[in-house]
Amino acid sequence: MTVGLMVTCLNDALFPDTGKAVVRLLRRLGVEVAFPAAQTCCGQPMVNTGYLDEAVPLLRNHLDAFAGCEAIVAPSGSCAGSVRHQHRLVAERANDPGLVRAVEAAPPVYELTEYLVDVLGVTDVGAYFPHRVTYHPTCHSLRMLGVGDRPTRLLKAVRGLRLEELPGAAECCGFGGTFAVKNSETSIAMGNDKARHVRGTGAEVLVAGDNSCLMHIGGLLSRQRSGVRVMHLAEVLARTEPIVSGSERAADDRSAGSAPTVTR
Repeated sequence: MTVGLMVTCLNDALFPDTGKAVVRLLRRLGVEVAFPAAQTCCGQPMVNTGYLDEAVPLLRNHLDAFAGCEAIVAPSGSCAGSVRHQHRLVAERANDPGLVRAVEAAPPVYELTEYLVDVLGVTDVGAYFPHRVTYHPTCHSLRMLGVGDRPTRLLKAVRGLRLEELPGAAECCGFGGTFAVKNSETSIAMGNDKARHVRGTGAEVLVAGDNSCLMHIGGLLSRQRSGVRVMHLAEVLARTEPIVSGSERAADDRSAGSAPTVTR
């Protein structure tokens, strides 16, 4: 199966390592990954602020860019949810039956954990991440897509990882796209509540499936000098255990020092 990576605007512009991690992870699992260079914004910002007509050109571009793919995978519950649920609304509003039919015939779009668990049928992806982690379920993945416990099942199978339960996990972090700008005081208050809960877990790393939420919570954790870093789930799942060659192992036996390692 050829899977098209919908990397999302935010990841493309600010968090390219997330897209690279998705490619490494899927290829490790035997999936052929394509990256349609013509992809742009899925149109979610326009739809969420009421500009559905302005989203039509972006919808058409999305359909054209991913036309040759059998499925689409996105490292974002927010953007995956937008394509799955909002594109039809945009097409219907445009009063274009042909566009509606094109949306219905488009390749299915999956949030990353949905694709791993439901399509590939795996929860142990061979990852290694020896750190204390807590997980924040983002609003769109939790409510719009209903990903449920798929992300935590994947995390629990990561070797070396200790997963700490996050109090108030289902509560919104306060980002909400333009909400964070239009209602900044409320957004910050919600984010501070989330950051407080994160600190209370004692985790070294906060993990989520959307970098937009991690950017918001991570900024607050950084300002609070919490020492907690944030990572996208894909980057955790793409990590593997260091490989020590035979010569390095022999050298380690002869020396008390540490042998260099090569990481896949």
